[in-house]
Amino acid sequence: MVDNLARKLDDAPKVEIEISEAPVKWCSVSLAEMVERGKRLEASVFDVEAKQAHDLVKGNKYGCSMLLGDEGDDGIIDAAYYPGRFKRIYCDRGNGVPFYLPSQMTDIYPKADKFISKLTKCDIDELRLKEKTLLLTRSGTIGNISLVSKTLQGTVYSDDVIRVTFKNDYDLGYTYTYLKSKIGNTILQTNGYGSVITHLEPEHLSETPIPNAPVKIKKKIHDLIMQSYTLRDESNAIIDQAQALLVKELNLPSISEIKVDTLDGSKSVQTFNIKLSEMAGRADASYHVPIVDAIVDILKKNAAEVTTVGDKRISSDIILPGRFKRVYVEEGYGRVFIGGKQLYELDPTNKKFLSLVHHGERIAKQLELHENMTLITCSGTIGKVTLVGKQWENWTANQHIIRVVPANNDVAGYISTFLSSDYGYELIKHFTYGAVVDEIDDNHVRQIQIPILKNQDIQKQINDLALQANEKRYKAFLLEQKALKILDDDIIYAK
Repeated sequence: MVDNLARKLDDAPKVEIEISEAPVKWCSVSLAEMVERGKRLEASVFDVEAKQAHDLVKGNKYGCSMLLGDEGDDGIIDAAYYPGRFKRIYCDRGNGVPFYLPSQMTDIYPKADKFISKLTKCDIDELRLKEKTLLLTRSGTIGNISLVSKTLQGTVYSDDVIRVTFKNDYDLGYTYTYLKSKIGNTILQTNGYGSVITHLEPEHLSETPIPNAPVKIKKKIHDLIMQSYTLRDESNAIIDQAQALLVKELNLPSISEIKVDTLDGSKSVQTFNIKLSEMAGRADASYHVPIVDAIVDILKKNAAEVTTVGDKRISSDIILPGRFKRVYVEEGYGRVFIGGKQLYELDPTNKKFLSLVHHGERIAKQLELHENMTLITCSGTIGKVTLVGKQWENWTANQHIIRVVPANNDVAGYISTFLSSDYGYELIKHFTYGAVVDEIDDNHVRQIQIPILKNQDIQKQINDLALQANEKRYKAFLLEQKALKILDDDIIYAK
């Protein structure tokens, strides 16, 4: 029997399996480096990509210098520093200074979640960001890049952000592009031997090489980046305009001024009554917070109608992808894959790539993003809202993000504007459930209340402003990509 089975296997037709080979990663390692790493021979001990990046930059046709000068090398940086550490005293919104964290540095339009008291023993003005400054995160996730444009100028950021100024203005945009590129950012996060730096300090910049490109090319790249940031600033101003129109039309006071019904206003803890008929199967107090009823009452008084996001006039579909085991691939072999932490970024950092072979059907039905969808984070951090721009078309996002597909483009921008407002956030957040990890689901999103304005011309104006802001962000993205392409084609890979 065994012999017969063996014969059958031998006679079976041979199936040819074709496997596409990804680029092979390689590098040379000196004996001294091997000894320094504890006489280890495993490839994983040595960061191959980092060593190749260093070799590529040092071998470029223009030569290179270090970002920060030392003896015998002037460098292009004028100063690189971060403020002294201090103990933070946090307080309520109305009693302190808006305080931003490094994780918000790459957001297109960061909003302060924390506020520090003026009693904090530090120089607040030293923490304020100044124009013509490059920003680098120095701890946690190191090496994230941004620069100070109109949006960030004067804002108070933590001491975990390194501030970098330059001797020549054009080196600001040029260095931003270089450190934003895959090659430059890899080098920034590693030392010359390919070891990962766990904590970035200004002195590490004296070990970071940068190509000595001609001034003409540097200026070209710098101008593209500054134009990109100008468009981002303009988009933020347009979003503010849309939000202001919404607030004015609905006669909405600021969140802190909305009066809520409580049993005893003198107590620090809110106490309130809920009728049994209003329980909706929820016994958690957070679902029944009075601020939600107060907001809805104001909306009903000032809107033509208060409906829900699930209304077919508002959305054609609301998608919550199922959980799945992800198969990641190298860049160029799959779809861009992002998570909730990256929703506020123009070109998300730390992108991953999802295999089309393993997830093609799920990508097409659940994961794929399309222009003018509204995205809402639904796990962990609840209620982050963004409108999908053209630059994210056909990208994918994880199952912790709900997709609201608009009924049409006449309401796409309006949906996003309302849900991203302070009032929309409260209406989203109150659905939260979960003892350890906060969650909401697609059924909750369908129930979120949203007003239809009495003045349809104002509603259209709000919608169009949101779409206009998104178009500016798309153009800003294209300008930055053009700068990155010039860096690669004319400098790093130029022959």
